Amino acid sequence: MASVVLSEAEKLYIVHGVQEDLRVDGRGCEDYRCAEVETDVVSNTSGSARVKLGETDILVGIKAEMGTPKLEKPDEGYLEFFVDCSSNSPELEGRGGEELGTDIANTLYRVFSCENCVDLKSLCINPKEHCWVLYVDVLLLECGGNIFDAISIAVKAALFNTRIPKVRVLEDEEGTKEIELSDDPYDCIRLNVDEVPCIVTLSKIGYRHVVDATLQEEACSLASLLISVTSKGALTSMKKVGKGSLDPESIFEMMETGQRVGKSLHIALQKILDEEENLGTSRSKVGFLG
Repeated sequence: MASVVLSEAEKLYIVHGVQEDLRVDGRGCEDYRCAEVETDVVSNTSGSARVKLGETDILVGIKAEMGTPKLEKPDEGYLEFFVDCSSNSPELEGRGGEELGTDIANTLYRVFSCENCVDLKSLCINPKEHCWVLYVDVLLLECGGNIFDAISIAVKAALFNTRIPKVRVLEDEEGTKEIELSDDPYDCIRLNVDEVPCIVTLSKIGYRHVVDATLQEEACSLASLLISVTSKGALTSMKKVGKGSLDPESIFEMMETGQRVGKSLHIALQKILDEEENLGTSRSKVGFLG
């Protein structure tokens, strides 16, 4: 993961500020940086979104393609994740970027493995034979800290924007089945993203923890806790990262903070998505792909 080199004096300044609930950029310990969210930014996808959280820039594209259901779940579709860490950081070139991409993809698989976060049964076309497979491609354009949270926000926004064509299964007299796609671009399936979790990363700095850490703050943290939270505040998964240790009391405090911050994050994100949806085709695209 991209990192910065800080002197001991700089680290001490950041740590002392966190203890006083005053971070270098003026935020409190539970405050996110200003986020820019834009959907429908890539034309040749079923759904897409771009999220800029501080200096972190994420682009997500989702492509719906027909496939065969998995043997263990013959009446469901499924999601496949691919993460490309081709940011400008030299540390993410070659093997370093591949390892980080694999780690992020595995985290997303774990987050979306919980039941009911996405209605996979609605992606089934014909049990045991045909289903929709959603290929979720994540591109890390720039790394400015807290990439897990930014990616989870972008994935939820892209799923909200995803439109899957409606299909009909036709059967002739001989029992041969044919699939017919609707020609109407507005005749499509929309996914319910109410239960899709967002990741909240809590970084332990000194005796306190912060959300949405910058690269400088990540350099001062030895351990972080990644928590996936639904819009109702339910925890669906948890992962500890970093070389340092976390005591049980700190973990419980971080879980409570993650639930509280996660609910607020979902409310703010859904408000933005609904406002953008209501603008329809009249909205002006402001992203670099606009």
